[in-house]
Amino acid sequence: MFKRWLLALVARVGLIVLGLCCCLSIFYLLACKPASNSSQQPVMWSGGATSKEGYMALLQEREDSHRHYINSLMKQIAQLKDALQERTQQLQESLDKAKTKGILPQGLESLHKTPVQADLKEFFRSQLNQVEVNSGVKLPSEYALIPFDTFTLQRVYQLETGLTRHPAERPVRKDRRDELMGTVETALHVLNGPQQHADNIRRKHTYSPSDFIQGLTRTERNRGSVYELMFRGSSQQDFTQLVLFRPFGPVLKVKSEMVNTRGMIINIIVPLSKRADAFRQFMSNFREVCIQQDGRVHLTVVYFGRDQIDRVKAVLDQTTRETRFRSFTLIQLNEEFSRGRGLDVGARAWRRSQNVLLFFCDVDIHFTADFLTSCRLNAEPGKKVYYPVLFSQYNPSIIYSNQTLLPSLQQQLVIRKESGFWRDFGFGMTCQYRSDFINIGGFDRSIKGWGLEDVHLYRKYLHSKLMVIRSPSRGLFHLWHEKSCADELPPDKYKMCMQTKAMSEASHGQLGELFFRREIELHLNSQKLREN
Repeated sequence: MFKRWLLALVARVGLIVLGLCCCLSIFYLLACKPASNSSQQPVMWSGGATSKEGYMALLQEREDSHRHYINSLMKQIAQLKDALQERTQQLQESLDKAKTKGILPQGLESLHKTPVQADLKEFFRSQLNQVEVNSGVKLPSEYALIPFDTFTLQRVYQLETGLTRHPAERPVRKDRRDELMGTVETALHVLNGPQQHADNIRRKHTYSPSDFIQGLTRTERNRGSVYELMFRGSSQQDFTQLVLFRPFGPVLKVKSEMVNTRGMIINIIVPLSKRADAFRQFMSNFREVCIQQDGRVHLTVVYFGRDQIDRVKAVLDQTTRETRFRSFTLIQLNEEFSRGRGLDVGARAWRRSQNVLLFFCDVDIHFTADFLTSCRLNAEPGKKVYYPVLFSQYNPSIIYSNQTLLPSLQQQLVIRKESGFWRDFGFGMTCQYRSDFINIGGFDRSIKGWGLEDVHLYRKYLHSKLMVIRSPSRGLFHLWHEKSCADELPPDKYKMCMQTKAMSEASHGQLGELFFRREIELHLNSQKLREN
């Protein structure tokens, strides 16, 4: 008797599942049908269409409208899944009872599984209880507070801008746009859902994207993201505030593997023109790190012109005599200096059968043995390339102007706000395998002189299927040097050169002290007169 009842229950659940599938198909057909008269405005991230952009804005509006309907459909699917989960749980309980009594029919053993949905919900609930949503938490100092970002349908207003982002900007990254747009869509679904209407029967206002005023968001890296969204109500004085939480799941193991770097040779390629004194300083760092500590490198110097080449050869000969190091190549090109051309020639000059790891470097770069390890670990042929963000040194004569003697170079190379900045607008220093460089097409050889060749190569990798590893490197420094921007440069390159020159001199505060030096000196003199 019990077996018949159990089989009937299984058949009933199967019919329910079939009915749900039919409902989903109907919902899908309805959602994919373009809406002709929609009262709700789609969520748009554009700042308004111009005469030039009218057609694209119309397409974007239609795309956003479809996305809005699809998101609504996804919410309905989630509700149907919850109903299906409830029925499945009832079946699971019946199967548990049947197994306990030893009367589980054959063929149904695979349906007996340990439920994990409740455990996952409990974990997310614990994450919500720990996050700072309903009440504040005690913080040790003002630096421990995590600030919110403010966002609207068009802009994100952020405090942590770095050098490449702006205080207010449109979300550039697709994942960021989808995150914020999806949050607004979820909020509209909640506000217009049946549960919200049941909580307040008198409310007849239907919310649309135009009712969204602004939102606040911040992420606690070990718990999740919090969103506080503000909407206009039915009157000018009425507002609705909705708080949403996106919890982070538990840490999952993705892979674990051993990486043997013993046979990974790095070919360091340095394009050079004149600057023999800077090259001598570079070779001093090269001898200490590459020859004495690492020992698995090859140096390729691509020299443009003839001026000072004898001094460069003398430095290499001296290094060979004193260290017995002979793993280097000197290539001379009798043509105008081009960084991209030099790196391209140096990369293609490798004649060994081994697929070598390339490190594109400049003569004013200082690196450590730890950086060479990062270079080997973060680049993989056919899979990923490494674009480290180096720390750029400010002008030492400005930083240490209050000291009689300048500190040694090792003492200057400290990562502090007063001593330099993360050069996150530069893409010239990179580690990548020669095979990937050749397959991607190398540098744009038409670019002459300074700038842009590294950006073009970087964009090629972004448009490929290779993973780009971009992160600050604590062992890679750009040494300050006097920078001159040639008059022959085109306007865009000249402007970029001058901006880099201004950024490299000193911090905002230090430049302010130089600019207001006379006022500061007058103030100090007046203070001394008062004391006397």
